[in-house]
Amino acid sequence: MTEADIDAVSAVRVHGWQSAYRGLMPQAYLDAMSVPADAEQRRSWFGHRSPEVSDLVAERDGTVIGWASLGPAGDPDLAPGPAELPASRPTAGELLALYVTPDLIGTGVGRTLLTAATARANGYRTLYLWVVRGNTRARRFYERAGFVPDGAHQTYEVAGHHVPEVRYRRPLTPEPDGPPPAPSPRSAP
Repeated sequence: MTEADIDAVSAVRVHGWQSAYRGLMPQAYLDAMSVPADAEQRRSWFGHRSPEVSDLVAERDGTVIGWASLGPAGDPDLAPGPAELPASRPTAGELLALYVTPDLIGTGVGRTLLTAATARANGYRTLYLWVVRGNTRARRFYERAGFVPDGAHQTYEVAGHHVPEVRYRRPLTPEPDGPPPAPSPRSAP
């Protein structure tokens, strides 16, 4: 992703929210979402983001049709422990976002973005993500990709409405005394 992609990424994100979260979040909130406002926020954030965050776009014929973001896991319970050295390099990554133009969901764009993001997870032993509990389509997608709920839950507020989320995890390297990581599909570079 480059700064020139910001408007297109904001359109994918806003339309993705409006489609995926219909019935899960207040409709007035979703209707009030604005691509220009999201792009303005994203521009402000883009120049100051952590160098450990990778933002990727999927394009078709030069048009952005999907966006994924990956970085270090932000949850306090996933911080590196004393046995994990170097402590400055987190061993848990987080898929911070993955959105596809709504009419292209189910065409492989999301899978390709997830594969590309996972390939950039260098050094992470495990990849985590949060998904809205009622978003069954997304949950099925992540479960088919080898993610499993890890038992963590959180709720955040959207326009006075409490939205429950479930945390998922997927090992990227074999865990001691555990199964190997789930296979990931191949994609072109």
